[in-house]
Amino acid sequence: MDSQPGSRPNTTEPRRQQGYWSDGLGHAALRSAQVLLVLLLIAVAVFALKQVTLVVIPVLLALILAAAIAPFVNWLRRKGWPGALATGTSFLLLLAVFGGLVTGIVFAVRSEWRTLVDQAMAGFDELYELIQSGPLAIDSSVIEDSRDAVLDFATSSTAGNGALAGLSAAGSFATGFVLMAVVLFFFLKDGDKIWAFILRWFSGESRRKADLSGARTMEVLGNYVRGTAIVAAVDAVCIGAALFLLGVPLALPLAVIVFVGAFIPLVGATAAGVLAALIALVANGPFVALIVIIVIIAVNQLEGNFLQPVVMGKTLSIHALVILLALTAGTILAGIIGAILSVPIAAVGWAVIKVWIGEDTGDPAEVPEVADLREDELQQGNEP
Repeated sequence: MDSQPGSRPNTTEPRRQQGYWSDGLGHAALRSAQVLLVLLLIAVAVFALKQVTLVVIPVLLALILAAAIAPFVNWLRRKGWPGALATGTSFLLLLAVFGGLVTGIVFAVRSEWRTLVDQAMAGFDELYELIQSGPLAIDSSVIEDSRDAVLDFATSSTAGNGALAGLSAAGSFATGFVLMAVVLFFFLKDGDKIWAFILRWFSGESRRKADLSGARTMEVLGNYVRGTAIVAAVDAVCIGAALFLLGVPLALPLAVIVFVGAFIPLVGATAAGVLAALIALVANGPFVALIVIIVIIAVNQLEGNFLQPVVMGKTLSIHALVILLALTAGTILAGIIGAILSVPIAAVGWAVIKVWIGEDTGDPAEVPEVADLREDELQQGNEP
């Protein structure tokens, strides 16, 4: 029936036909539902990975170490070494270096841990007295609460010897180390075959992006580990030498702590420097402690303005806020190991994102960590 003249058109029926999801609020609701679904999937994945950390962490460590040693394996192959011999030699050398480093760190810190804690607490007490007698009016209860918190942590089972005191923790550590060594060997021996099997699930442009993502992962991890190790060694040598020349006790354990702390960006080296300054304060007085602080600041400036840009390059081309958030999340999820692994994982994530959004359109065969492996595959394919 035709509408009467002067009557208003009925717009309700077309709107119902279009649906309630076609307007701006409907689009916002759909997008919110998608975001919530993605967050739910991420939460489920993180929860599942936390249940098998004894497998996940050794695999991640093996992948990082394999990426770090890949250039050495490729160098041996270019010198004419057979692939199996180059892999076996690199594996044994890495295990020897890694095992010796861990053993040296454990013995250097373990034998002096109690003295380190006592000296640090004594330095905190002396600093507390200096603050109380100084011109700044600071509530003493805040300082005492901070001191008690640090003391409780340093003497608790979560730090120092207590972390490996239990038989269960020692067994888990041994199991994880053996699993990491086995996975590392197979990554070095059959990494190209494992990656080729994964790429079988992709085709076309998705395969090219997945291949490039894997190459960038190896490149970022390798550069991060090698660069961080160089920076950590320079920090430890410079600060350790200064502590030794100034006569500060426990110089070797403090240098080891500085080396380990350098693998935790932003906060690791600073925390190790504060510990060294506190021990210098109680053992050698305020003047030597001030010199130690100056040395630490100078080393940090050298690291931030010269070593990091030159050695690391664009490996960590992510904002400092992202690094801080990744450190916080990693520490909450997996403690110290999480803090160490969170930053390279964040860097790899950003590199992969750039590949899939089209910002990085490089060639996987041009990445040094995988270029030689691709050449070996081509040579083997041409053999009769």
